[in-house]
Amino acid sequence: MYTPQKDDFNFIAERNLDVDENFASQGYWKGVAVHFLRNKFAVTGVILVSIIIFFALFAPVVSSYNYDEIVSVTNSSGKEFIAKSLGPQIGASESQDFFADRTFLFGTDDMGRDLWTRTWQGARVSLIIAFVAILIDMIVGTSYGLISGYFGGLVDNALQRFIEIAGSIPTLVIISILAIFMEKGIGLVIASLLLTEWIGMSKIARAECLKLKEREYVLASRTLGAGNFHIIFKQILPNAIGPIITQVMFSIPVAIFTEAFLSFVGVGIVLPQCSIGSLIEAGFNNITILPYQILPPISVLALLMLGFNLIGDGFREALAPKLEDM
Repeated sequence: MYTPQKDDFNFIAERNLDVDENFASQGYWKGVAVHFLRNKFAVTGVILVSIIIFFALFAPVVSSYNYDEIVSVTNSSGKEFIAKSLGPQIGASESQDFFADRTFLFGTDDMGRDLWTRTWQGARVSLIIAFVAILIDMIVGTSYGLISGYFGGLVDNALQRFIEIAGSIPTLVIISILAIFMEKGIGLVIASLLLTEWIGMSKIARAECLKLKEREYVLASRTLGAGNFHIIFKQILPNAIGPIITQVMFSIPVAIFTEAFLSFVGVGIVLPQCSIGSLIEAGFNNITILPYQILPPISVLALLMLGFNLIGDGFREALAPKLEDM
């Protein structure tokens, strides 16, 4: 039998023995980012939404026309011609048409306004309404759900009965009542979203709070004298943020679609302002004779909803990866 000798083993002075480089912890959020970026559908959703947001921000700024500008020309005899219901056209032409040298990538509407500019201006308005409404809903719904789940008992019972009453009222009834006291426009749309979209967020937050409030770190904080709201917003909320983010990603397309629906039925954005919904309504009214008018806004709406749903699915899988994805 071989007997080990003193010189058989040598220390590796250059190696850091405190950290195993092969299995070093990469952190929770870094792991989420890695899983998210590996998801091709989620990355596709990010690209779609980013492109639409880019055009919504910059296309109306660099466009040759304002979103509410009626494009017209005056001939040598002083007669004015309006570019009504022109199909998509690009640049100069040999035609004798007064607008042959103009560029209308999406054409013009029946009032003579450039649909390219109005489509991206409408996308900007719809995105602003959706993000503002969802931000406030996230704050209100998350706070409501966490407080309800944490205190439990009579507090939870009372708050949940209020949610059941609020959720039982049809959305159209709420919108109709608001329309009596408010003018049509962005304010009415945001108010409608604020009153209807926070309930789902509060249920997610409450469920997470009920699951987390009995954990050891919460008991330790309570034992050390931490206040209730410190525990709710400093201990429980950071550990429940994953499902809340996922819910936000799914709520944004719902808010965009709701805004489009409200504008489509005539209680949303008022002309000459525009949104995705108001443009779809205008295109729908002319769909039999000018079908090209409805294609740009409905395509932007479809791509926005598809993109945000792909992002939401990506976050859901990244925040709770399956064993085969690890």
